Amino acid sequence: MKKHSGAGRGAPTGPSQRQLRAGELIRHALVEILREEEIADPDLAGVSVTVTEVRMSPDLRHAFAFVEPLGGQDAGRVVAGLNRHAKFLRGRLGREIDMKFTPDLKFAHDESFTEAARMDALFRDPRVARDLGPDGAPDATDGED
Repeated sequence: MKKHSGAGRGAPTGPSQRQLRAGELIRHALVEILREEEIADPDLAGVSVTVTEVRMSPDLRHAFAFVEPLGGQDAGRVVAGLNRHAKFLRGRLGREIDMKFTPDLKFAHDESFTEAARMDALFRDPRVARDLGPDGAPDATDGED
């Protein structure tokens, strides 16, 4: 008897429930580790970091953590510092979580805050606001020149 599965039908699939649960578990653990640990690195000294999302590989052996420093200043330096200390953080993570394998960590700057601010600025532009008016119709003088 042939098994019917949704895979292979051409539809893009997202992360599995297992990946999502593991990512949230690791995100929460990383938040606690970064809150409690004092990492001896000048790029991380006195910086508060938000871990916005952790994406897991399908085999759960690699974790890609998106971070945003408070205020967004020096994001590149903060991400570089976190990547330099990824092995230390992985060791601490292994003591905090109960998984078969502790995943390798990779950190990246979360660009979603910057993108949201850019889109907000676009919506506030008077030319765009005019098109988004309550009636939804463009101004009658637009076509007359």
